[in-house]
Amino acid sequence: MPSRPRFTAALLLSAVLLSSCRERTRKLIGVVPKATSHLFFVSVHAGVDAAAKEFGVDVLWNGPREETEYSRQIEIVDSMIARRVDGLAISATDHAALVKPVQRAMQAGIPVSVFDSGLDLTGYVTFVATDNYAAGQTAARRLAELLHGHGQVAELMHKPGGMSTVDRERGFEDVIAKEYPAIQIVARQYGMADRAKSRDAAEDILTAHPGLDGFFASAEANSIGAIQAIRARGLSGKIKLVTFDSSDMHIEALKDGTIDVMLVQDPYRIGYEAVRSLAMKLNGQTPPPQIDLKVHEIRRADLGQPEVQALLFPKWRAEQP
Repeated sequence: MPSRPRFTAALLLSAVLLSSCRERTRKLIGVVPKATSHLFFVSVHAGVDAAAKEFGVDVLWNGPREETEYSRQIEIVDSMIARRVDGLAISATDHAALVKPVQRAMQAGIPVSVFDSGLDLTGYVTFVATDNYAAGQTAARRLAELLHGHGQVAELMHKPGGMSTVDRERGFEDVIAKEYPAIQIVARQYGMADRAKSRDAAEDILTAHPGLDGFFASAEANSIGAIQAIRARGLSGKIKLVTFDSSDMHIEALKDGTIDVMLVQDPYRIGYEAVRSLAMKLNGQTPPPQIDLKVHEIRRADLGQPEVQALLFPKWRAEQP
């Protein structure tokens, strides 16, 4: 008769093996966002969960708290590989630093979809994102229209290495240079994906350029920093501001005239499509290699429109406890 310790260990091992078998009755998709602290990725998560429910897969959601923590994101990707997830969706904090970890996943036979922010590699299943270069071009044209084609503007940038915002900023700069010779970009500073640092950067720009006419902020955190700096100096409505992404503060700033044009993505759909692409792949189907989503332009007069309300105040937010 086996001793009690051996008998107990055998029971525990059997429980673990049975649990593993149960887990593998459904496909497990690991989803790694750039950050978990921003509202944008909270919305992405809601889309991920909706797709998981619809397509009958399980999701393991894990990411760094902040977008600057690329080493933490590498650790998370490697842990997903060790867990042997059936598919992996990632929004890379850095387009170069995450290449090797994602290649390790692919070499392990794990299909990968990339969402929101690109990587310097090929071979993934689907790339799902806003057309960020085109969105940056739109930002430049809207700011130029507000300034009647001339003036001094500043760029409050996100952080180095994140492909999505780098593309937006490049699109903005290219259009200003090619189409608006009477508009000068007099300052560019990074907010490093942080609200407080973004506000400090915006304050520095406003101090150095008291005659500034306009601002472009390329993401959620630096938009909020620009809003706070402009309000603090009593410049709402005096400096034209085009922002990116959405939050309660963005909406209030649009209402009070601090923001002139708010460019908004559909993060819920980005998350949904990322998981859908992998569910299709795992079911033997061929998902599209790329899904480009258009940016939505919102002004104060648009806030009452049903489609804008649905984008800014989705049902899943109302259902949260």
